[in-house]
Amino acid sequence: MDFLTTYQKWINSDALSDADKDELKSIESDKKELEDRFYRDLEFGTAGMRGILGIGTNRINIYNVRHATAGVAAYVNKEGQESANKGVLIGYDTRIMSREFAEETAKVLSAAGIKVYLFDTVHSVPEVSFGIRELGCAAGVMITASHNPKEYNGYKVYGPDGGQLPPEAVQIVIDEMNNTEIFDVKYSDLDKSIKNGTIEIVGPELNEKFLQVVMTQQLNPDAVFAVSDTFKLIYTPFHGTGSRPVQEILKRIGFKHVLVVKEQDTEDGNFPTVKSPNPENKEGFTIAIEMAKENDVDVIFGTDPDCDRVGVVVRDADGVYRTLTGNQTGALLVDYILRSKQEQGTLPADGVVIKTIVTTELAAKIAESYGMEIMNVFTGFKYIGEKMTEFAEKKNHTYLIGFEESYGYLVGTHARDKDGVVASMLIAEMAAYYKTKGKSLYEAMEDIYKKYGYFLEKTNAYTMPGKDGMERMASILSGLRENKPETVNGLDVVKTTDYLTQTITYSDGNTEPLTGLPKSNVLRYDLSDGKSYFILRPSGTEPKIKLYMGTSSDSAKSAEEILDGIAKDAEKQFGLV
Repeated sequence: MDFLTTYQKWINSDALSDADKDELKSIESDKKELEDRFYRDLEFGTAGMRGILGIGTNRINIYNVRHATAGVAAYVNKEGQESANKGVLIGYDTRIMSREFAEETAKVLSAAGIKVYLFDTVHSVPEVSFGIRELGCAAGVMITASHNPKEYNGYKVYGPDGGQLPPEAVQIVIDEMNNTEIFDVKYSDLDKSIKNGTIEIVGPELNEKFLQVVMTQQLNPDAVFAVSDTFKLIYTPFHGTGSRPVQEILKRIGFKHVLVVKEQDTEDGNFPTVKSPNPENKEGFTIAIEMAKENDVDVIFGTDPDCDRVGVVVRDADGVYRTLTGNQTGALLVDYILRSKQEQGTLPADGVVIKTIVTTELAAKIAESYGMEIMNVFTGFKYIGEKMTEFAEKKNHTYLIGFEESYGYLVGTHARDKDGVVASMLIAEMAAYYKTKGKSLYEAMEDIYKKYGYFLEKTNAYTMPGKDGMERMASILSGLRENKPETVNGLDVVKTTDYLTQTITYSDGNTEPLTGLPKSNVLRYDLSDGKSYFILRPSGTEPKIKLYMGTSSDSAKSAEEILDGIAKDAEKQFGLV
């Protein structure tokens, strides 16, 4: 079915409201927009769905949400009545339409005979992941598009362990969606379902249990109390769900002077004070940095709308406020956690640090220096969560921390996804700990570099929207597989790892199979200096192809020069710009 035929099917459907039909009529003469909205179905993948808000098959709207929920209902009901009785927990963030999508999800599940737990107000990703396990649910759904711009929303699905669905479960969802007409999905009346108890509203009692569990991850509570009378922090929730849990946890562990960016402490899906609510971007911290200058503050941090990512800004020795990368914050946390446990005699012999394949190798150096194992998994926190569940079942490792370069961290086993609440607590505590040692977080980072070498990583993202963009990304990756690059930035490519074909190819032509990781459309190239590498992968959540680069050197300047050279050569060779 071509996109124009699909458009006509939608605009003529009785299922659409008059407002939805008016939206489609307003673009009837814009062929490019029609094609982008209707050339494909919004893909349901391992992390669920994410897309631009609007009416169409390639947009996120109540119809696609209902359709996906029909698939989730099939997954839950496949295990029988016991699974249906365990129910599904539904959370949502502050984005446009998040509450509406959460209610539509609840209505479809209720109509399918499944018990529903619906949060009474906005909640963070970690609270949903924790809540699934605490309530003993069969699954969970979180309505969020994480750190994407305001035009986006999304639909994440979790299994009973609080982690994102495994591939076999995702396939059940997809198969049901393929076998169900999008406008034929049945749904109940919300008020009646709440009245008869099919849908149960979850109140603040679960919030309290979550906070109590998070507090158990403190490492040096005495450090907080030692500086609490004078130490100041600045926090911003970027108009998201972090405001309540983060402010409360900081208060409970003893911080007396937490300054909150009031302009950004509003639940507003338009994110009016930032271009994008992404804590990776320094632009979002503009107001906070001005506050820091006025209040003599050493550290600032902020969480994204669903509070699963944390960005940090620190003051350097010259008084300049600098953003830490996700890799730098992760390295600081790894060193702080392992150092604290070693000092306290609680560092387990079977301890493990988990990171993704695109995350800094500095974490591996730090972990190994403490005698801890480092494990690499694919990009996406679901893979870290899977390892955690495996450890719990086999009891063969002790999980210490998992993190990814994109500003996501988890300490503790209370959740199976990134947790901006526990990360915020530990970042604040870590800043207090170093304050008692006469150091700032910036100086602590410099100490790590002096000990292990200057590791630098950089990620460039190249936006390729629409159908043409999808085809272009596919062409770039297939072209690289057909014609392997031999040199980049004057360095030979000595090793190529193809995670899709599961092969490792060396420059001398020898090959060997890749083991231990599932298939994924990712290419990694290791270079002849023995320190530099780059990785290419299409984003799983946005129309982008990402170039990850890393190296280590004896200075920041030389490391930056290496990565700049790799980026420029790769862009030219591979047609990224």
